[in-house]
Amino acid sequence: MNIHSPEIDRQPDHDDAAEALERLRTWAAQATEQEIAALDPALLQLLAPKGKAPGPAYPELVRSYPEKFVASDAYKATMPDLQNGPASLIRGARQQIQHVGISNFRLPIRFHTRGNGDLSLEARVTGTVSLEADKKGINMSRIMRSFYKHSEKTFSFGVIEAALDDYKADLGSLDARIQMRLSYPVKVPSLRSGLEGYQYYDIALELIETGGQRKKILHLDYVYSSTCPCSLELSEHARRERLQLATPHSQRSVARLSVVIEGAQLLWFEDMIDMARTAVPTETQVMVKREDEQAFAELNAANPIFVEDAARLFCDQLKRDARVGDFRVIASHQESLHSHDAVSILTEGPTFASESLDPRLFSTLFHVG
Repeated sequence: MNIHSPEIDRQPDHDDAAEALERLRTWAAQATEQEIAALDPALLQLLAPKGKAPGPAYPELVRSYPEKFVASDAYKATMPDLQNGPASLIRGARQQIQHVGISNFRLPIRFHTRGNGDLSLEARVTGTVSLEADKKGINMSRIMRSFYKHSEKTFSFGVIEAALDDYKADLGSLDARIQMRLSYPVKVPSLRSGLEGYQYYDIALELIETGGQRKKILHLDYVYSSTCPCSLELSEHARRERLQLATPHSQRSVARLSVVIEGAQLLWFEDMIDMARTAVPTETQVMVKREDEQAFAELNAANPIFVEDAARLFCDQLKRDARVGDFRVIASHQESLHSHDAVSILTEGPTFASESLDPRLFSTLFHVG
């Protein structure tokens, strides 16, 4: 049985409000300003505890944008900078952070080509530095400002090294890394028709400094067709034994080749593409007429390839070039027979050796048309 008090639904009147306010003032007279603010910051304005001056009135703020305001050096000196604050501001474990910075910062960059021309391309930059355990943080904008100082130059690893030197000095860090990603166009001829079209290659340049040692790394994604050798043999068996028409399965495949550049000789983007194409010649096509499509079918039949074969063929080409030091080959054959992919990873040297795999590593090798 529920019992309702007649007081529950009654609206408070002026006397009730006055009584409540008096109770608040009685409590506030023995409370600190911090305790009052913790209950409700607005009470500092509402209450004037006995013996205490009332809080300042809430200021009337300007609501229009001050277009003519100039931030002088003296004014900027008064501005808070929490990222460069004392170690007492650190939250969580006082531990070194290996990489902190910015990702996907975009700007146009001029690149020199092997054919002695320049291309202006959109580059996406990731820049990070190490952060010592007793430092609160870094000023992210300094990474961008350092990069902009060099962005008008035709880019090479030398220019990236200058940018890295600048922002290491600005941020007072021990280790640093810059990575630039771009889509690099190369005009590629068709197999038989004489047509040409632009193939776009996902490329990344990476400069890493750790413990005073620097490494220059070039990454290339190479997209090709892989015809299953087993499926090819089974298709031919059906034709031979039963006069049954059958086609082997093939699929769009991607290899990510990552190499440490050794020595002073240039390793052009085009050189890496040539190495990949020599290893696995069944690169996907751009401009195709009927004679090109037939040629591509013949090229695939002449180069059937398992994912293990792909890794070893790319490896063979990379080991032949003196400009290539440590390297890694990641291959993904995105199956048309199965609902899963066939993958392989082959590494040479300690730079890319890893016991753990990024859970989404192979999904990054998916290339849409």
